[in-house]
Amino acid sequence: MHRLLQSARQLVGTPYRWGGTSAKTGFDCSGLLVYLFRKEIGLELPRTTRSMIHQKHRQVPRHALKPGDAVFFSHNGGARVSHVGLYLGDDRFIHAPRSGKTVRIDSLSNSYWDRNFTTARRFRH
Repeated sequence: MHRLLQSARQLVGTPYRWGGTSAKTGFDCSGLLVYLFRKEIGLELPRTTRSMIHQKHRQVPRHALKPGDAVFFSHNGGARVSHVGLYLGDDRFIHAPRSGKTVRIDSLSNSYWDRNFTTARRFRH
């Protein structure tokens, strides 16, 4: 798990790119997790955020998050999950936010992310 988190931190500043799954050309939110889990632990994740949420991996309550868990968000409190990031620990997660931005680390306590947090999954072999 240490390698996964270290590799994720090295991607800070990589451009957002819709449909992107490459450190060279950029990532969208789910593409970032697909890339990291494949590269560092050999786990193939579904390509989209919606598909990831329906995987039969362990659901994790927010108070039990561990580094390496996938954190999912809705948009403006809606029911539909539309964004995913990777939990780093200490209330922080890394993600590819949106067009015009770069991969960055944010706090789950930020009012936007706190309000829109939906669930988390623990993806393991």
